[in-house]
Amino acid sequence: MTLRVLIVDDEAPARERLRSLLEEIGDARVVGEAANGEEALHMVDEQAPDIVLLDVRMPGIDGLEVARRLGALPEPPAVIYTTAFDEYALKAFDTQASAYLLKPIRREKLAAAIAQAGRMTRPQLAQAAATARFTERRTHITVKSRDKLRLIPLAEVRYFHADQKYVTVRHAGGEELIEQSLRSLEDELGSGFVRIHRNALVNVEHMVAIERDPDGQYFVRLRDSDERLAVSRRMAGDLRERFRL
Repeated sequence: MTLRVLIVDDEAPARERLRSLLEEIGDARVVGEAANGEEALHMVDEQAPDIVLLDVRMPGIDGLEVARRLGALPEPPAVIYTTAFDEYALKAFDTQASAYLLKPIRREKLAAAIAQAGRMTRPQLAQAAATARFTERRTHITVKSRDKLRLIPLAEVRYFHADQKYVTVRHAGGEELIEQSLRSLEDELGSGFVRIHRNALVNVEHMVAIERDPDGQYFVRLRDSDERLAVSRRMAGDLRERFRL
């Protein structure tokens, strides 16, 4: 079976070399090239490659962040890192990479990495991603809008609000729907976000005040917003303890 490969590198000569090496190997077909992380996520969504050859150092969203986002897909592609820097190796394998190749990349090593990645099935890749020990927090939230992927910087997210099966991301530019649960977001994002209600997870950096009305109801006020978010009675105790109210 010929494997579908996406090449991701911010340098055109590097992409050209990888394409040339893949033509020599013959067991893989290039289905696209991306010059940055955002383009890579769009092309994975459009082309569904079997393997992504992924540079680590790129402007904007780096390769490690791309790999984390790919690992969250129901059927992720295999990831082979291609980089000139060996300092990222440990972090790379925390994202369950299939291989880590240092530039200049040799044909024999690339062929072996492609063969190894090709032996992993989609369910195996999904399981590997699910059990990966991500040592760094994500920097963006990925949302799908009109068949395109958008990346929202986590720093711009004000809060997440759950409503039935969907979660709304409220951010500086508006709001978007995602399918990730509030519980999984809370577990992943850690202390930078605080749960104030069973249906609300708030970015601590956007909180400017915690108020209490005459009836004893607590509310959270956010920076640059007129909204007041209600704090549930169950969460009020944790909130008071954390912020020493």
